[in-house]
Amino acid sequence: MTHFGDFEPLCHQVPSYPWCNLFYRQLQHHNASVLAGPSADPATAPVGVNPECGIPLAGHDGSLANIANIIASALSMIVLAILIFSTSRRKAAVGRVEFRIFLVLYFLTLVFQLLTTGAFLQQGSTALTVLTAIHAGLVAATFWALVGNAVVSTQVVEDGTLSALIPFNFFVLAFFVATGYIALDVGFSFTSVFGPSDPAVDLHSTPLFVLTSIWPGVAAILYFALMAYVVLGILNELRPMWYFVLTAVLFVLSQLDFFLLSKVICRGASQKIDGSFVATVLETAAVTVLYFAWRSITEEAWEDDMYYPR
Repeated sequence: MTHFGDFEPLCHQVPSYPWCNLFYRQLQHHNASVLAGPSADPATAPVGVNPECGIPLAGHDGSLANIANIIASALSMIVLAILIFSTSRRKAAVGRVEFRIFLVLYFLTLVFQLLTTGAFLQQGSTALTVLTAIHAGLVAATFWALVGNAVVSTQVVEDGTLSALIPFNFFVLAFFVATGYIALDVGFSFTSVFGPSDPAVDLHSTPLFVLTSIWPGVAAILYFALMAYVVLGILNELRPMWYFVLTAVLFVLSQLDFFLLSKVICRGASQKIDGSFVATVLETAAVTVLYFAWRSITEEAWEDDMYYPR
């Protein structure tokens, strides 16, 4: 029976699920007998733990690694670089600094996603485990930055000032450090607080599950609710809200693809690619639309009409 905090169903059913790298390392050093089938040999093992379908390590059986997602991630990084530059130029925009931090964090998650799910680093290796832990920390921090941007948009505190940036950056750092440490402990079992899983086959870690699977969904809902309040309640505007609705739709579609269709694509492509590249494209599209949503409710230059009273 599956319990809250178990990663076993995800690592078995969802190709290229990055947090499984942590449990592969854990099992390799504590209960290697659990690793079977495609996971038995780390020299060829795909991302996952005994996955039903996975892309073999680069160079094995003609594998080109997770080439589709590598390309999608690289192209997404170019898009994000353009968005970061464009955001920096909007000197008078409300929440410019905070929104730029969010974009930079998402850019970094793309870099580490490429490394942790690219299928060119050997499963169980120290490098892959450490990179996966950093990736987990960045994901948790990115979703806090998303919520933080919504809080700043309410103008509870003035954006760009120390009163806004100090707590904003404190929680970015707190989420990154806490999640990163927990992920490292799951992978390396420094202590018995966060691992190893008992029983080993369940791949259990409630804190890691909450921070990497529950928290992103909760943060997305909080962000949407707060921005709906800002746009409809404070600004009394309707048109910008459609940008936020489209962002939400694209984000939901990306998750549905990753968790439900990825295995179907993997099998249909004979383990050459999986659905992670579609999820990456949809997530980046969601962030791009989010940029236009933010742009639609902020001014570009100091002489523009002010949306927010000072």
